[in-house]
Amino acid sequence: MSARALRVIHVDTERGWRGGERQAFWLAERLARLGHRSLLAVRPREPLEERAKAAGIPTLSLSPFAEMDVIAALRLRAAIVREKADIVHAHTGHAVALAAMATIGTRARMVLTRRVSFPLKRNPASLWKYARADALIAVCQATADALVRSGIESARITVAYSGVDLTRVIPLASAATLASLKVKPGAPLVVMVAALVGHKDPVTFVRAMDVARRSVPKIQGLMVGEGELRDDVEREIAALALEDCVHLAGYRTDADSLMSAADVVALSSSDDGIGGVVIDAMSFGKPVASTAAGGIPEAVVNDETGLLVPIGDASALGAAIARLATDRELAQRMGANGIRRAPLFSIDNTVERTLAVYERVLSARAG
Repeated sequence: MSARALRVIHVDTERGWRGGERQAFWLAERLARLGHRSLLAVRPREPLEERAKAAGIPTLSLSPFAEMDVIAALRLRAAIVREKADIVHAHTGHAVALAAMATIGTRARMVLTRRVSFPLKRNPASLWKYARADALIAVCQATADALVRSGIESARITVAYSGVDLTRVIPLASAATLASLKVKPGAPLVVMVAALVGHKDPVTFVRAMDVARRSVPKIQGLMVGEGELRDDVEREIAALALEDCVHLAGYRTDADSLMSAADVVALSSSDDGIGGVVIDAMSFGKPVASTAAGGIPEAVVNDETGLLVPIGDASALGAAIARLATDRELAQRMGANGIRRAPLFSIDNTVERTLAVYERVLSARAG
């Protein structure tokens, strides 16, 4: 841990609340607990700002209209100078551009976190902003490997797994809550928490539920999340006549409680980082049925804490869901194994490795 208090500005200007925003919040909150100064540069009136304010973490409102928004970057730069920031930590792709511009000519070191495992764009703007970083943090080895394939030197990359707060007490979603989402009582429940976006491949989950229903007729699927593919998902549900089987919950603030009520937690990603949802599932003692996308196999041990299938294979994913929904001994064993494995992905480990990166880049500056 750091021997002195650091001043860190975390930048995340995304809308909504996804895994990346949760990680940024937990990191800022844990650093503050350890005596460091954390400031979150965020979009106003978004969940990340609201949670930061509730936790007593100071915020800076940024509303960039484009990735290379010079006005927003100047506003961030003024905060860097005012705060005498040691570190500016960019937590999203667009935040990287703002941090890259804002740190020019300042004493602050720039660190970024990469949370996905697809390659970087090779355009000049992307190459420039990533070259500006003093260090890059990858949330899993698959993400680190993708950065290396994109031309980033491996010496600049540190793997710090995304972490979860293992001290949380998560109540199970009530029967009334599940009923309000049209989930039928007494049936095996499969929950997938994921934005309805391309790399989460939600249509494959719908098709997998069609496969699972053939052997488990009463099975229920609940999709928690919102996104631009909602219309596609609804069309697929209608085409497969799954209206009584697969239910769309939209964005929810009680996603953890819904997962805790599940018999199986599923994920159908075609590309992903570590897959924070599967780490949550393990910490809740839930068996996982997932595609082997990105860094997910680094978290889920196949045949030990869950069942992994090829990307895009709805038949295999449906069979894995059905197996876990019907073989309760297997499901309970995998859930228990998940609880034992989850401490490897504690948020405290994430904070410790991140602090080590901060100290390294600051030592290099002093040298």
